[in-house]
Amino acid sequence: MNPFVQRSPLAAWHPVGLASAFPDLSLDNDCPRIAPSCKAFSIPSTSTGAPVEADIDLPGNLKDQVLVFKYKGKIHAIDHQCPHSSFPLSQGSLFDIEDFGVVLSAGLTCPKHGWSFDIFSGQADRGNYKLKVWEVQLRDPPVSTEDGSESTDKEVWVRRKQRIG
Repeated sequence: MNPFVQRSPLAAWHPVGLASAFPDLSLDNDCPRIAPSCKAFSIPSTSTGAPVEADIDLPGNLKDQVLVFKYKGKIHAIDHQCPHSSFPLSQGSLFDIEDFGVVLSAGLTCPKHGWSFDIFSGQADRGNYKLKVWEVQLRDPPVSTEDGSESTDKEVWVRRKQRIG
C-alpha cells in the first residue's frame, strides 16, 4: 500500500447486521418477491459514517442505498435503485437464470418495466445498463455470547466494488 495515496471513502467496509437477520429466500417459497426478507441501508458515498437502515416501504432517495438479502444461502448486496428507471428493486422478483434446466446464475426483475439483472454480475438482459453489485464479507463478530462461548453467527459487511486500474 502506498502511504502517499489517500484511501477513498468508497473503499470503506460497512457492517449491516448478523447473517441470521437475513432470512434465506429461495424458489421453494410461494412468493419470490424479496421485500419482506431484505434490508436497505443508506450509505452516503461522501462519508464513512455507519450505515442507517432505510424503510423500504417509504418513498425516498434511493441513490445511496444498498439492498442486502440472502438468496439460496448466499448473501447479496446491490444498489437499491434500478439503473434504468430508479425504481426500488426491493419490490422486484428473484429467479434462477437457466439454460436447458441447468442453473447458471440468479436474476432480479424490476417490476416497473420488466427488465432483469444478474445479481452476480449486474448485467441487464437488454440495453447497456448495469446494476451495481456490492462486495460482501462475512466476519466473526467481535463479542462472544453471554455464557462465554463463541457464536457461530457471522457479521455481514458490505462495500462498493472497487475499480481496478
